[in-house]
Amino acid sequence: MTTTTAGRRHRLAALAVVVILVGPVGPVGSGSAFADDPPGSTSSSPPPAIDANSPNLMLPDGATLAPAKVLDIKQIVEEEGGEQRREDTNVDVTFALQAEVLFAKNSAKLGPAATARIRAIASEVRTQGSGRVRVFGFTDNLGTYEHGLKLSKERAVAVQQVLARELDPGTAYDIRGYSEDYPIADNRTEEGRKKNRRVEISFPRTGGGALKG
Repeated sequence: MTTTTAGRRHRLAALAVVVILVGPVGPVGSGSAFADDPPGSTSSSPPPAIDANSPNLMLPDGATLAPAKVLDIKQIVEEEGGEQRREDTNVDVTFALQAEVLFAKNSAKLGPAATARIRAIASEVRTQGSGRVRVFGFTDNLGTYEHGLKLSKERAVAVQQVLARELDPGTAYDIRGYSEDYPIADNRTEEGRKKNRRVEISFPRTGGGALKG
């Protein structure tokens, strides 16, 4: 779906994840993000095989299905060219900025347009009233892993320094570089590598209200 807002087109997608608890049987899920994973990352484990005829999936006499429960709602807004992506959940907000928007090739020096984008994100952090911000850098899989670690960390630090000038001095930061780990697209194509070269800024949703499902 494509819309136009202030001269800039966005793609909007919303995802609701629903888990139904069935009698005495626990929930069965597929690969999902863990608490200590960076934003947007998922487990690569395949979903477990389920035998639809298994007696363990049958309700005992007199049992009823538990009500469906919405665990979370995720809303994603992405600029038409993919330069910036925003993900909102009931828990946190994550901005992903493509490296080409912020830096020259193979550089951790911020370009002319970078500061305005980072300041806009800092404004959203203030709106949410967040006291902790995570700034994570990522690269594609070209070059050595060690070089990617150094470059991704330096880029994360550069972004954090701009945020620090805009936010309360008491704000705490987690700053990490992950090199080519946790790709969000296929590194076999330049389009995918471009998406993987990014800096993500995430912070808790505290003062801005929860998403409505």
